Amino acid sequence: MKKKSYVYLAIAVFAVIAAYYGWTKTHSNQNQTQYRTEAATQGTLVTSVSASGNVVVNTSASIDPDITGTVASLAVQVGDQVKSGQPLFTIVNDQLGVSVSQAQSSYQSATSSLISAQTGITSAKASEKDTQKSTTSNHQDKLAASAKVTSARASVTSAGESLASASADLAYAQQQAAKRNVTSPINGTVNVVNVKNGDDLSRITGSGSNAQAAIVIGDMSTLKAQVQVNEVDISNVKIGQPVTLTFDALPGFTATGKVETMDSLGTVSSGVVTFNVTVGFDHLDSKIKPGMSVTAAIITSTQQDVVMVPLGAVKTVNGQSSVTVLKNGQPQQVSVQTGASNDTDIVITSGVSTGDQVVTQTITPGSAATSTTSSSSSGRSGGATRGGGGGGLRIFGG
Repeated sequence: MKKKSYVYLAIAVFAVIAAYYGWTKTHSNQNQTQYRTEAATQGTLVTSVSASGNVVVNTSASIDPDITGTVASLAVQVGDQVKSGQPLFTIVNDQLGVSVSQAQSSYQSATSSLISAQTGITSAKASEKDTQKSTTSNHQDKLAASAKVTSARASVTSAGESLASASADLAYAQQQAAKRNVTSPINGTVNVVNVKNGDDLSRITGSGSNAQAAIVIGDMSTLKAQVQVNEVDISNVKIGQPVTLTFDALPGFTATGKVETMDSLGTVSSGVVTFNVTVGFDHLDSKIKPGMSVTAAIITSTQQDVVMVPLGAVKTVNGQSSVTVLKNGQPQQVSVQTGASNDTDIVITSGVSTGDQVVTQTITPGSAATSTTSSSSSGRSGGATRGGGGGGLRIFGG
């Protein structure tokens, strides 16, 4: 019985010692400076500019007739493929037909007047010639004959001007009447139809805030991404730069493209200046639709086989950059030369080698964790492909 008591006592003593050891170990660690580190790595740094916008149809046509009338013979609906010159609908407007008839009558009358005037000048010239030859004609007779020729010439000129005016009026009337047959100006897809048979066009396509196109046709093969780039970043964007695109409506889907055009004049909205940048797709997927919200990452630079450290590991004071490196278990401040950066990493051109353990966070006893500070990345965004390398939490006596 006494043996068992000794055993229980020994177990209890061991448990107390173990608990005390654990407590002292824990509190000992809490009184030591701790460093979180990450190894400098060699890899590829990608710098990009982020911008958002929408998918637009680069080639489109709004069918907005400038004549009034009633819609008839509507031949298309949303989604239909149409060819240039294909009938869309007709406009019933009898007055245009009447205008053509009246213009034709005026043209015929003006033509007859010109013919008559030309006959008159021929007659006047013949009469003048006879008068000049006649031995019985006096000076007054000759002057009168010449005056008739002059008058006849004036009549021809006037008749010619009247005919030209009548011809223009007829051409205009015919042109307006031809607008009653509405056709597609381009090859494309019918995207919007705002009319139906019997509609009064003046109520739909007229002036005012409620005016809208009767039909909108877009060439879906010309879809582009149009994004707005902040004025801070636009100087880094160049024609031909590769772009990665993501879509709010298509989770997990990514498209690629290239910068095609940039506005030379910025747009101001709420005090913010942006520039429109148009991106062409490398491959146009059928899932991409006009109007979709899109976010673009415009790749402005790619640097391969460079030494990189986390951006937060670099601190800059008075223009001099440095990092803290653990060497032989001790933190040492090292001056460095830096290169390009993005939101996560920065290139080190001198001062640090691949594999060096760079301090990214310092935890001092009795205080919250602190991280080194770095210079601003000027609103740039991007990613980096980094090589392998260890990191972690290092504890040293303080």
